[in-house]
Amino acid sequence: MPMESEGENVVTLVKGLGGQVCQICSDKVGTTVSGEPFVACDVCAFPVCRPCYEYERKDGNQSCPQCKTRYKRLKGSPAVHGDREEDVDADGVNDLTYSSENQNEKPKSAQRMLGWHMNNRQGDNNMATNYDKEVSLSHIPYLTNGREVSGEFSAASPDRSSMGSLGIGGKSNVRVVDPGREFGSPGIGNIAWKERVDGWKMKHDKNVVPMSAGQAQSEGREGGDIDASTDVLVDESLLNDEARQPLSRKVPISSSRINPYRMVIVMRLVILGIFFHYRITNPVSNAFALWLLSVICEIWFAISWILDQFPKWAPINRETYLDRLALRYDHEGEPSQLAAIDIFVSTVDPMKEPPLVTANTVLSILAVDYPVDKVSCYVSDDGAAMLTFEALSETAEFAKLWVPFCKKYNIEPRAPEFYFALKIDYLKDKIHPSFVKDRRAMKREYEEFKVRVNALVAKAQKVPEEGWIMQDGTPWPGNNIRDHPGMIQIFLGQSGGLDSMGNELPRLVYVSREKRPGFQHHKKAGAMNALVRVSAVLTNGPFLLNLDCDHYINNSKALREAMCFMMDPNLGKYVCYVQFPQRFDGIDKNDRYANRNTVFFDINLRGLDGIQGPVYVGTGCVFNRTALYGYEPPHKPKNKKTGLSSCFGRTQKKSSKSSKKGSDKKKSNKHVDPTVPIFSLEDIEEGVEGAGFDDEKSLLMSRMDLEKRFGQSTVFVESTLMENGGVPSFADPDTLLKEAIHVISCGYEDKTEWGSEIGWIYGSVTEDILTGFKMHARGWRSIYCMPKRPAFKGSAPINLSDRLNQVLRWALGSIEILFSRHCPIWYGYGGRLKWLERFAYVNTTIYPVTSIPLLVYCTLPAVCLLTGKFIIPQITNLASIWFISLFLLIFATGILEMRWSGVGIDEWWRNEQFWVIGGVSSHLFAVFQGLLKVLAGIDTNFTVTSKASDEDGDFAELYMFKWTTLLIPPTTLLIINLVGVVAGISSAINSGYQSWGPSSGSCSSRFG
Repeated sequence: MPMESEGENVVTLVKGLGGQVCQICSDKVGTTVSGEPFVACDVCAFPVCRPCYEYERKDGNQSCPQCKTRYKRLKGSPAVHGDREEDVDADGVNDLTYSSENQNEKPKSAQRMLGWHMNNRQGDNNMATNYDKEVSLSHIPYLTNGREVSGEFSAASPDRSSMGSLGIGGKSNVRVVDPGREFGSPGIGNIAWKERVDGWKMKHDKNVVPMSAGQAQSEGREGGDIDASTDVLVDESLLNDEARQPLSRKVPISSSRINPYRMVIVMRLVILGIFFHYRITNPVSNAFALWLLSVICEIWFAISWILDQFPKWAPINRETYLDRLALRYDHEGEPSQLAAIDIFVSTVDPMKEPPLVTANTVLSILAVDYPVDKVSCYVSDDGAAMLTFEALSETAEFAKLWVPFCKKYNIEPRAPEFYFALKIDYLKDKIHPSFVKDRRAMKREYEEFKVRVNALVAKAQKVPEEGWIMQDGTPWPGNNIRDHPGMIQIFLGQSGGLDSMGNELPRLVYVSREKRPGFQHHKKAGAMNALVRVSAVLTNGPFLLNLDCDHYINNSKALREAMCFMMDPNLGKYVCYVQFPQRFDGIDKNDRYANRNTVFFDINLRGLDGIQGPVYVGTGCVFNRTALYGYEPPHKPKNKKTGLSSCFGRTQKKSSKSSKKGSDKKKSNKHVDPTVPIFSLEDIEEGVEGAGFDDEKSLLMSRMDLEKRFGQSTVFVESTLMENGGVPSFADPDTLLKEAIHVISCGYEDKTEWGSEIGWIYGSVTEDILTGFKMHARGWRSIYCMPKRPAFKGSAPINLSDRLNQVLRWALGSIEILFSRHCPIWYGYGGRLKWLERFAYVNTTIYPVTSIPLLVYCTLPAVCLLTGKFIIPQITNLASIWFISLFLLIFATGILEMRWSGVGIDEWWRNEQFWVIGGVSSHLFAVFQGLLKVLAGIDTNFTVTSKASDEDGDFAELYMFKWTTLLIPPTTLLIINLVGVVAGISSAINSGYQSWGPSSGSCSSRFG
């Protein structure tokens, strides 16, 4: 009889399962009352004992750890919340008690159990080996001396999967398991899972479930939770496990601080409307022209205020959890699963950007607290200066001493110039007996290093007639900075130069792109795009960090802070970049020229972080390489609202449909190896479909389409298709070097989408604003990260002339965007840019135009005093109330803004002062220069801001006067208003007390 033979097989199978061990607590799985093996999950038969099954149903996820299928209620198990009626009948008969017409399910369950057991017993050695084959790390040879360059893939990719073992019959119902997402790290028996088991036992002993910060915010919600840190639908069950909790969270501003602020904004808007109603309905007939000009200016100021104010409606703070990041991706004694990061440092002129400043930035990067095999530093020398090349060579040698010293004693900051300049007790928290001796020796080594670099700088002051000659006697290829080939030199790398302790150092690469006459090189944006391509060919880290040459890493854990957002399984796939605030050294205490930009960095950007994210400010930013390649983010799942419709089964119906679609998608993904490109070039040529991915990258493209988009480089195009990073395994050293030189050639970007849709966007000297805007328009969001210890620090011009020239360049870039096709007023309406985010970008581009009404408005009172005509008629008592209310609300807005942001009143006032100074000087010149460029095609030269250190004493440059044409408008305004005040006072004295009212009003407005 067939049924009897199957029953005999079941007995045999049960006997073979006698040694089955629970994969959670390591106890024996045991059997049921009837003597059959206990099977908790009838889908994959993952071995779990009865106590662990009961605890999982009561306090855990209520689902199988392997296939994530919800546990059914078995015979003798108490009912828990969420059990469905069909899971168990009234008599408590469970799924292991089979009806006569479904007897074949019993042997199948046992077969699955045995199949799991055999595949895991097939040798405990086999399991790890098979998994490693699925996520094998590809290596490429190093470019020099036969050493190797790591091309490993990040284990944090959400697309990495492992397949369950097949059962006896060759078929399996086992679901695809994503260990990186569902268990926190590869493999089921990992440390994250053990931590979860320990947590279960502790909770069982205490009979309480500890609540995390993330859970506290989601308390009271049903089903899924929009986690406060991610904006993404998160299952509450995920919050039961420390290793699977979010890596960051939002911290909203206290309601006692933000609500009064919002109320004042609304009141100010209402009073503003009443004010304009009075101004428009009460013209001044004897000074109509002056009245009309003043009303137009006031309307423009109101529009500008609205664009600036409302993006600050919902500011937020953020917290990161570095311990959770380490628990998930950085297990002690195992290879780190943190993603690789390529770091870009850009420099042009070593005379304005001293090599010692660049060297300190590079040294801080090489000593960063991050796995050395995951860090690659690329230095772009866009001036092709031999001085920069030789200084970088000296830096690489000194790094062999500096990096182990930093990591041994955990010093901060890790830029030697700023570490040794600290005026603090450097012995605090230092317990190692050899620290003082080693510090003195290291300081001596650094001073000798500075002397060598200074000698190179002195030598470079006078260029030989025959040009620079390298040590091997050959001419320096960059003697002509406008006509030279591309140059790449790898100074440090894996096994390519060990430090003094015998440990490997991060990779250090010098890059100078090719330049030829007749080609448009696009200044800094072009240099950054060249670095994107070179890094993709050589290392291809999935994330990028760009720094100016004067911005060193002040917080050695800055990269880990960024990875808390980028590698978060819920949030990371939607984030295009993580922006850090700019902080500065060497600024005088009073900051008289508002160099710190505190209002912008501590108020405006925190407000934008509550909408779609901060704008990109040009440095201190960690990018998602995929976002730079012009791809769109995945669509976020919408939170399903529960209501009356759920009572009638509508929600359940939609859920079933969505689950069906999800299952179809899983089926299509089932046989795809996630460690290789989504589609290879060979498949593209042959038109082979069936890659099985639904996102944008899975669209079948021909080779011509790829080359039109990315350029004619097989190696580079292949690297763009590897979502986990790493480089093509088939490439040899010669191929990589040739491709790296090829992708920085002058003509590589011709007829491609570089600069228009890919990489840093061309068309403005402020390429940062434009690049971030394009990403936000595609639907990406950015993150603003403000760790307690500033992540990066840089230098700022403290001289008024240098400061005004810096502001001029920023304003000119905004005007270029305003008159381009990328203007946020009309660009990107078909995308996913939020309205308040658009307001912020519009304000970022039109703010220089405010200089025209500002100049007019600053001139009007003086004209009134000189002519005796006034722009405001004699006001009534009611009108005076509205005027006074408006002024009070303006001050109240500023005070409450300082209250929630923590910005000091002195910083806020300095910002307001310099806004007027810059508005009537740099912004005004930027408007006219932008109009000349658009209408007459007259371009302006890009001026590099001087980053020279203060070697002549504390703030010597602050008191140095440098005349510039930018000072003409404010100086003229000052003279006109002084003349107006004198004329007004004289007129009041001669005319009697009747004219003192309007005269004193105009005079006070001048001093205000």
